[in-house]
Amino acid sequence: MSILVFTENWEGKFKKLSYELVSWAAAVAKMNGSTVTALSIGNVDDAELKSLGGYGADKIINIKNDALLTLDNNAYANAIASTAVDTDAKIVVLSNNNTGKAIAPHLSVRLKAGLGADVSKLPVSLNPFTVYKRAYSGNAFAHLTIKSDIKIVTLARNSFDIVSTSNNAVVENKTVDIDGSQVRTVVNSVEKQSGKLLLTDADIVVSGGRGMKSPDNWAPLVELADLIGGATACSRPVSDEGWRPHSEHTGQTGKIIAPNLYIAVGISGATQHIAGISASKYIVAINSDKDAPIFETAQYGIVGDAAKVLPKLVEAVREVKR
Repeated sequence: MSILVFTENWEGKFKKLSYELVSWAAAVAKMNGSTVTALSIGNVDDAELKSLGGYGADKIINIKNDALLTLDNNAYANAIASTAVDTDAKIVVLSNNNTGKAIAPHLSVRLKAGLGADVSKLPVSLNPFTVYKRAYSGNAFAHLTIKSDIKIVTLARNSFDIVSTSNNAVVENKTVDIDGSQVRTVVNSVEKQSGKLLLTDADIVVSGGRGMKSPDNWAPLVELADLIGGATACSRPVSDEGWRPHSEHTGQTGKIIAPNLYIAVGISGATQHIAGISASKYIVAINSDKDAPIFETAQYGIVGDAAKVLPKLVEAVREVKR
């Protein structure tokens, strides 16, 4: 019996997200006495694959197939399901990102497995298998019991600290037959953004709302993000007004993110916005309204006018970095 972890890679490299999944699986394996098998799909070199062993993987399986060069939910689900059967996996772990959300339901059908989505802690119980997850945009939590023989879990980002181990995992290359006719995803062109940190990848995000009052007031916010190595974001009203590009819109109807630090400047904290950022590890709010809902979610808050607070904050960061 084993725990299978699908570790997504980006151009042959793993990110913290993948190591977090393996660390979570390793902790569960200690609880139930099983082993951890990490699965990678794509062209990843052995050194990068073996890095997964440093976070608790006992075995690493790498699948290379030209049919899998493009992410196709159906094809990837077939490959992961096949590996789960071969390794007698009783728990399959994916990230609760766009890829995991797309693949997990397919896996659930193929493996006749119950699905626990957006899990954010270790299992509350192993028998019955019960997991903890947030509900109602992070305003409540739920205990979900999965009764099927095979369980599928998608783990919320930043919900578990990565833990280094000394595992010397063995890498096994596996061949999976993929019916080309079932691969329906075709990529006609790829346009890569360069010179700017992607919002969904950022560990630090500085975000502005209507409290910024004008698109002309954004310079200090952008400077703060640059100084601390973060990405810039905004609330929906800001993007709707055209102050900032829609690609920066965070919230229920925009990008759902989970950075280590989210700084909300002039954002009131509407439910729809909180739904997109509640998974952030730490939230800092700057708002002139002491009763703004954002303060109920934030761990730290500054009551004050953004036009006065931001320049002082930027100067303080500059002093620290000198």
